[in-house]
Amino acid sequence: IKASNSLSFSLQAKMSRPVRARRLEGIDKNIWVEFVKLAATYSKVNLGQGFPNFPAPDFLTEAFTRALSGGNHMLHQYTRAFGHPPLVKVLAQFFEKLLGRDLDPMTNVMVTVGAYQALFCCFQALVDEGDEVIIIEPFFDCYEPMVKMAGGTPVFVPLRPNPPKDGKLMSSADWQLDPAELASKFSKQTKAIVLNSPNNPLGKVFSHGELGLIAELCVKHDVLCISDEVYEWLVYDGKQHIRIASLQGMWDRTVIVGSAGKTFSATGWKVGWVVGPDRLLQHLRTVHQNSVYHCATIAQEAVAQGFQRELMLYGKPESYFVQLPKELQQKRDWLVQSLDSVGMKPIVPEGTYFLVADISQFKSDVPDVPNSDEPYDYRFAKWMVKNKGLAAIPLSAFYSEAHKKNYTNFIRLCFAKEEATLKAANDILQKWKQEKTSS
Repeated sequence: IKASNSLSFSLQAKMSRPVRARRLEGIDKNIWVEFVKLAATYSKVNLGQGFPNFPAPDFLTEAFTRALSGGNHMLHQYTRAFGHPPLVKVLAQFFEKLLGRDLDPMTNVMVTVGAYQALFCCFQALVDEGDEVIIIEPFFDCYEPMVKMAGGTPVFVPLRPNPPKDGKLMSSADWQLDPAELASKFSKQTKAIVLNSPNNPLGKVFSHGELGLIAELCVKHDVLCISDEVYEWLVYDGKQHIRIASLQGMWDRTVIVGSAGKTFSATGWKVGWVVGPDRLLQHLRTVHQNSVYHCATIAQEAVAQGFQRELMLYGKPESYFVQLPKELQQKRDWLVQSLDSVGMKPIVPEGTYFLVADISQFKSDVPDVPNSDEPYDYRFAKWMVKNKGLAAIPLSAFYSEAHKKNYTNFIRLCFAKEEATLKAANDILQKWKQEKTSS
């Protein structure tokens, strides 16, 4: 009996001890868990998550098949931890062309498990306890928790909408930084700024002037730039993606984050990379070595072959990097037209998979929830997926707690979908419009 009591006491003592690390405090909630489940349960058309439901290009899947079934059995084993040699070599060649500088594939490029792990490596390697990191709002939602997990303090600065006066639809270019407000966020504690251009969720492509302002402040205050450029090839209407690392004084302080998932429409492959100076990447390599260590060899081999093809076709009409944005621009325009026709005012994006739509005119459709402090955009998105079968993401999820309440009249939708999916979305919207008109 004594032994039994002792065992019981021992178990109770172990269970009463806190198990969660302090660095997870306040970041345990994640919008994707809730909204992915809602979409899986209710949606007929899912424009929520940012992944294409059309196939990756044939040349890429054929490269994967060759790697999988070919005679090189070593492609089933470990490769170099910091990047499969053929992939880092071709990435270095590609970025030499884009940045106009010589790159060493072994020290200026590192391959990661998607851009997500690349970002994690950046924050863990470069941000210390007490460091401040400037984040431009709206922002891809992982930036804030990743900064906090590294011990840093996020400092937020919003893009402010400036609607056109001529009655035209707003563009993502109409959302701009206030130069004085941005400058006021830099201090002695500022270690880095996170730049995401083209921006998710807004689709904004930062102009040369806007990037010049950010670069000037980074140089003045000796601040690093973590430049998330996963949508670098997905820009529309003749816009140009400008890499901030190419601006004066920025190469030595910038880490560029890229994604094969977005580049080649294969988000499930989880192949990403960082490009930057060795003085920064050497610290990212330490984090990478001691966390995931390695990325799937066969996927890296196939992505390397994809880039080799694109290097040969660079700038030519048959290049995938030329064809894909043309196709996506057309899809964007279809969705813009559908939303506009029913009174959901779209903000026309200059890039990415996404557009944001103003849902102010639909407040009478969505019943109030008594004693709820849930923002309108959350209530709207949940009501829409449950009652109309159309999934989207509330925009305020991409804002800090302090600023969420100012941006609750918008949702984010993904247009990187098959034509049939966008047509089905349009059918839902048009039926909804008819119901509103008849009632």
